[in-house]
Amino acid sequence: PLFKMSYSCSKVGDPHPGQPYKGGDFCAFLPDNKEGLKTAKLLKKAFERGLTFQIKSCNGEERVTWSLIPHKTSWDGGKARNGYPDAQYLREVSAVL
Repeated sequence: PLFKMSYSCSKVGDPHPGQPYKGGDFCAFLPDNKEGLKTAKLLKKAFERGLTFQIKSCNGEERVTWSLIPHKTSWDGGKARNGYPDAQYLREVSAVL
């Protein structure tokens, strides 16, 4: 079984302080086991330190997006679609964190 982590974000690491950015609601999924809970704690620390998101320019508009920390954003679809199954995910995300 998996559990869902939700992030809500409207402003991250301002390259232009005071300028508003389009944010969004971001969801990620982790296994509901010891390793998944350990990873959730590490992801929470990364979020608190401002490492989970970045600001990217897209079609002339700057918006909040995921950073380089990999997140599973789907229950299924495999590694190619940021989903499960992906036997290496917890090892890979732990190395990045």
